[in-house]
Amino acid sequence: MGSLYSAQPAWLHAWPTGLKLACMAVFGTLLFLVDSPWVLAAAACGCLLLWASLGEATRVARRLMASVLTAALLVAAFHLWTGRPDVAAMSALRLACASTLGVALTVTTRPTDLLAVLDALLAPLAHLGLQPQRVSLQLALMLRFTEHFFTQWKKLDDAHRLRTGCAGGLRLIAPLTVQMLQSARRVADAIDARLGS
Repeated sequence: MGSLYSAQPAWLHAWPTGLKLACMAVFGTLLFLVDSPWVLAAAACGCLLLWASLGEATRVARRLMASVLTAALLVAAFHLWTGRPDVAAMSALRLACASTLGVALTVTTRPTDLLAVLDALLAPLAHLGLQPQRVSLQLALMLRFTEHFFTQWKKLDDAHRLRTGCAGGLRLIAPLTVQMLQSARRVADAIDARLGS
């Protein structure tokens, strides 16, 4: 499966995975508790500095962030059309900031390290009769398939550009769906073979 993790060293690579995950959770929650566009604008400036400070490590996710920013602008345009400029600003800034935090975590954290932290965090669930390893595996797979979606989209778009000279756009939905279903099937088969259920 494709990954957005970057082996290009950046200062955030040195941070413990648990600390990065905790910071993302705290700051991500604060983004949705704040109702001031000015505070969110300041947070966006901070996220921009974070993104810039990671340098070449963000190269693998730049097209993804361009898509996210386009989506944020579309959300803002919709709210402006409904006559709610304050909601437009807050929605777009929240989406951009939360996505930047998530991508910063993704490009500087190995999936195996993230899975180990999730295992540790969910370990108390064993006292309730649940299987924390399976819960953490499900969460990790959700994150990995999100990464895989965008890496596959990028590969298909690059191939389409080479053939036609233009972006694939919505024409990529059908082949992307087929590839994602095939990947899901392969992962399911691998899990079934390993876990036996």
